[in-house]
Amino acid sequence: MTKMPPELPIEVDSETGVWTTDALPMLYVPRHFFVNNHVAVEQALGIETYAEILYHAGYKSAWHWCEKEAECHGITGVDVFEHYMKRLSQRGWGRFFTEAIDLDAGTACVRLEDSAFVYQQGKVGHKVDYMFTGWFAGAMDQILAARGSELRTVAEQTQSAAEPACDVGRFQVTPRSQLAG
Repeated sequence: MTKMPPELPIEVDSETGVWTTDALPMLYVPRHFFVNNHVAVEQALGIETYAEILYHAGYKSAWHWCEKEAECHGITGVDVFEHYMKRLSQRGWGRFFTEAIDLDAGTACVRLEDSAFVYQQGKVGHKVDYMFTGWFAGAMDQILAARGSELRTVAEQTQSAAEPACDVGRFQVTPRSQLAG
């Protein structure tokens, strides 16, 4: 096992016990705890309903995170998206790779390896990484808005390593108008 370089500072307030990274309060929980809670909600609500809720919450959170990080680090455009992929990868969700991105077209393709959900649940025969989907559209839309573009996107998970014959997860970001037609 190789160790991740200490590029992701974790600070713990000795009085409150609050953990922060990138000036954001964080929670540190075991993967099985998070995934077991995730699966319990999924079973109670159904995958489609839960995925829709997570999409919107993730979209909003990604927009906010990218906005703050762009400002903090003085980065723009594709650099913001790549920074987001790096930070997600450093936080144990999995390893995220931007396979393609075109800000003018409002498109991106993200590959996910070593998904925390797949590690915990295994080959269950369906997509288990849908929690991330809204994150990619939220990140893309924040970047587009910062550029002055009115283009907005949607994201879709096209495959998961939890499905038969798939070794990685894939997500596609496209302009909203392409899916609406």
